[in-house]
Amino acid sequence: MREWWLHVGLICVPLVAVYLHIPPPQLSPALQKWHNAGQVFHFRGSRIFYRESYGALGSSDVVILLHGFPTSSYDWNKIWDPLAQRFHRVIALDFLGFGFSDKPRPHRYSIFEQASLVEALVAHLGLGNQRVNLVSHDYGDTVALELLYRSDHNRTGHLTLNSLCLSNGGLFPETHHPRLLQRILKDSSFLAPVLMRLTNFMIFQRGILQYINQRLKHRDRWVGALTSTFIPLHMIYGPLDPVNPHPQFIRLYQRQVQRSTVTVLDEHISHYPQLEDPTGFLNAYFNFIHSF
Repeated sequence: MREWWLHVGLICVPLVAVYLHIPPPQLSPALQKWHNAGQVFHFRGSRIFYRESYGALGSSDVVILLHGFPTSSYDWNKIWDPLAQRFHRVIALDFLGFGFSDKPRPHRYSIFEQASLVEALVAHLGLGNQRVNLVSHDYGDTVALELLYRSDHNRTGHLTLNSLCLSNGGLFPETHHPRLLQRILKDSSFLAPVLMRLTNFMIFQRGILQYINQRLKHRDRWVGALTSTFIPLHMIYGPLDPVNPHPQFIRLYQRQVQRSTVTVLDEHISHYPQLEDPTGFLNAYFNFIHSF
């Protein structure tokens, strides 16, 4: 019941803002700094925000960070500098429709397009022949699995993957429990058209939130890539996650993906481990990277 009223509140606030013509808030100094440090490239007519740092000398290692829903590359801000001390290049982007990237509408957003966007960024940065390490979270996990599928099947323009580290994403439809607002929007219920007319939720309901349905439709493709690959795999998991609950999610992951190593963080860590426990996240990731 408490969750229901919370989501009612979240729905009402933007409705009131629309009617009162309240402008969006200004960027915080931290977000403005993040934006100023980034760059833009063009993908199929849209402007895509990305950030890149050159770090460790004497290393050629590259790490690419794929954020979740409904956030942005800023999700990685707490672990950015430590990663730059370990890797030669650290790269993150805002997916199409997210963060500082363009949000075209109407537009049919898809995991496949986001994967092609990552490939285009890698080509834009001249890393087409470079082995890259992927770190992903939530929505980014599914994009990473599509990139993994393309890599293992030697598709044109694919990334050459060195490793993949996943974190708290809905890899398995059978253990994924979307929040109430996500279910309302993705299923086109009677509330969705009202929300679409009064707010900007159309971009979610008709586009971005369809990734939940795409996961179900393409489960064999993406889970199959995960279970058959020989690329080093690791999962960093916050067990208090309400979307991918413990222990069902991690038990299924370990049963299905037996070649992967796993780090389960402290019991109070939830859906955003890189923000809630950046030190634990980094320790787990560096242990994984140094293991092969």
